[in-house]
Amino acid sequence: MKLPGHDAMARRAEEHLDISRVQMPRQVVESPLRQVAKRLLMALCVLALTVFIVVVDRSGYHDNADGAVDVLDAIYYATVTLSTTGYGDIVPHSDSARLVNVLLVTPLRVLFLIILVGTTLEVLTERTREEWRLNRWRSTLRDHTVIVGFGTKGRSAVETLCATGLKKERIVVVDPSDKVIEAANSDGLVGVVGDATRSDVLLRAEVQRARQIVIATQRDDTAVLVTLTARQLNRGAKIVATVREEENAPLLRQSGADAVITSASAAGRLLGLSVLSPSAGTVMEDLIQSGSGLDLVERPVIKAEVGKSVRETDDLVVSVLRGHRLLGYDDPAASPLQLTDRLITIVRAKPVSSLSSPPE
Repeated sequence: MKLPGHDAMARRAEEHLDISRVQMPRQVVESPLRQVAKRLLMALCVLALTVFIVVVDRSGYHDNADGAVDVLDAIYYATVTLSTTGYGDIVPHSDSARLVNVLLVTPLRVLFLIILVGTTLEVLTERTREEWRLNRWRSTLRDHTVIVGFGTKGRSAVETLCATGLKKERIVVVDPSDKVIEAANSDGLVGVVGDATRSDVLLRAEVQRARQIVIATQRDDTAVLVTLTARQLNRGAKIVATVREEENAPLLRQSGADAVITSASAAGRLLGLSVLSPSAGTVMEDLIQSGSGLDLVERPVIKAEVGKSVRETDDLVVSVLRGHRLLGYDDPAASPLQLTDRLITIVRAKPVSSLSSPPE
């Protein structure tokens, strides 16, 4: 199903008419000029070693021109031998010279050729290596997080997830722009180029095996389409979507989103709160920014807290999640706490290194 007026994501994908693909973060390699310089230096070293071997044993070689082999003849012989040209005008004559050719010069000839064609071989094997990395990535990817849209909202979502301990290897970015995916790759993230409203694009991101899906598109109609497609492919994933207009939030929930964030109204409320009370606005902004100051954390109830009231816990509890019901801290039904409850608490932010495991 397509809604009228695709956003920039869909339009750019259709303009390129490009098949969606997965882009892995590029491995750090040396510059091409430096690689060529190193290969040339190695080739010259092999050539110099071959010349030295021939000069040391030049009495065992015969030159058809004048019979004797000098340094220039040794350089000439080493050059034509390593390049496998072999004119036959200078040949090893003694048994020792022939033995040295078998044991030393021949391996040096092979090494010289390997060095010269190394760059070509590297280009030929680059695609094979990338396919191997991609297949290995697909086989090991489970319970990951898919970020649809890598604009300001998508980047902020990734930063927050990483601040709470989620590894970048467990995040996949989907966006129709090549440049955006290249930026994600430079940040160490795997990216999928393509229109996320298409199921084949989401399948390339392994959305069917994802644990969490964050939808941060630029337009609300695209967010609805992506949510519908993602929910059809994965019934159990937690889907969080953002919309610009609050009136579209119910449509996102009906499409399968577990949580919907209204970006425009949320920013407006924060602005209004900051006008009325700058300190309160600062506290709210601190809570939104993960990894510094105060953080909002969802955690399970521990055994020592079972049977206690909300106010008797060590943390500052904001809400209690009991099944599908979200109870406020002042709701009489929230106490006593049960072992299956989950608590939304305000805690002092901890460094990422101190976190034992990524959040669920």
